Amino acid sequence: MREVGIVDVTTRDAHQSLWGTRMTTGMILPIAARMDEAGFHAIDVGSGALFDVQVRFLRENPWTRLRALRRAMPRSSLNCWLRGQSLFTFELFADDVVDLAIRRIAATGIDRLTTFDPLNDLRNVELSAAVAKQCGLHLTLALAYTLSPVHTDAYFAERAAQLVALGADEILLKDATGLLTPERADTLIPALVAAIGGRVPLQLHSHCRSGLAPQCYLRAIEHGVSIVHCASQPLANGASLPATEFVVRNGPAHAYRTAIDADVMRDMASYFTALAKAHDKPLGQPVEYDPALYRHQVPGGMISNLLLQLKTSGIEDKFEAILEEMARVRADLGYPVVVSPFAQFMVTQATLNVVQGERYRTIPDEIRKYAAGEYGRPAGPMDPEFLSRALDGRKVVTERPGACLPAALDAVRSKRGPFENDDDLLLAAFYSEAVLAPMRQAQESACAHERAGNPLMFLIRELASRRDVAHAEIGNRQGDRLQLTHERI
Repeated sequence: MREVGIVDVTTRDAHQSLWGTRMTTGMILPIAARMDEAGFHAIDVGSGALFDVQVRFLRENPWTRLRALRRAMPRSSLNCWLRGQSLFTFELFADDVVDLAIRRIAATGIDRLTTFDPLNDLRNVELSAAVAKQCGLHLTLALAYTLSPVHTDAYFAERAAQLVALGADEILLKDATGLLTPERADTLIPALVAAIGGRVPLQLHSHCRSGLAPQCYLRAIEHGVSIVHCASQPLANGASLPATEFVVRNGPAHAYRTAIDADVMRDMASYFTALAKAHDKPLGQPVEYDPALYRHQVPGGMISNLLLQLKTSGIEDKFEAILEEMARVRADLGYPVVVSPFAQFMVTQATLNVVQGERYRTIPDEIRKYAAGEYGRPAGPMDPEFLSRALDGRKVVTERPGACLPAALDAVRSKRGPFENDDDLLLAAFYSEAVLAPMRQAQESACAHERAGNPLMFLIRELASRRDVAHAEIGNRQGDRLQLTHERI
């Protein structure tokens, strides 16, 4: 029986999908050592959404979380996600920012990087792939899955082969909306396996919004997928991903096995169930098959937000018309994948078209930038009439988008510096001082509380952050001594 690896997404995409990305570092650390014993192929611990929510809403320093989880899970492979040239946000960043961000991720002790471009424009992952390899990171390059006349099996197979050529250690099919069906898996997965040619493993990441993802996993494994992304049962299903327990349980009947420790999974399930109850968070539940999802392809969170905004404006009766127009806009734009930020762009344009009663009477600047190629190449040709109205004299970008952006870090240093370290420099490159100030204040308050409440633990953690300290000895008046070497720190 061949072995199938599990990438655990409980502390990343699962709570992003079910809890609005509100799992704090303090919620993860008590179970981290146990997760380290589970036998996961890798554990997801960082991504764009996590990074942003930590700064804006949880008031946590994202770099601190990565280091803390590395210390808490020393045996496991830890993975961080990036959106290619966009890194942790929706805008494109200059090459020097991308380069430094990946080097700092590696410096935290993270040993894996997964990166993708929402348009599947592989030029937008070239730099991050190259820097990741220079840093010795295990590199997974992902393709964003969607449905359209141009997103054929041949389309994905061609790009998978190109990702292998970019140096990928593993290839991932990323189905963020949960659109994959078992029938499509029967043709697409063999096409990807053939394109990869056995040179690297193939991963599958699919959400459960259609209710079909668990079946797709079993079918995909039969066709050659060797790694699947899963969550602990309490945070699986619904808008999240299939449960690890489901994949492990069905192994014997489908001629595969996993290295997962069942006792650890029970402990994780107990912990996250109790955590959900303690913080009034929902548990994941299986959903019914929804054919409408395949028509509009809009992520669930955007559906609920759109309904709320329409009700607030008193035009909720236009909801169905906007979803129908959304599909037309997507076709006009050359069928971009319905993921952030393009999902938001298209919903905004569709709403304007319906409310104003004239298609493209008003075109947001983000749509104009998309039409001009400033985010990358669309998958298919754009509608000529739309393109003419959207460009309105704009110059079309034909080179790699990142190459059009001037170096940015020197300007950040001169305007916002000096900085204690490169982590702070990057935070300033991503966010304004107005966004960072509340996070810093919260961190200082927490630090002061820790100093007052447990000075010994505060001292040990401070020593742990000092890479210039090779050895430390702590003693008390009774003659007790605690010695710390660099490795133990």
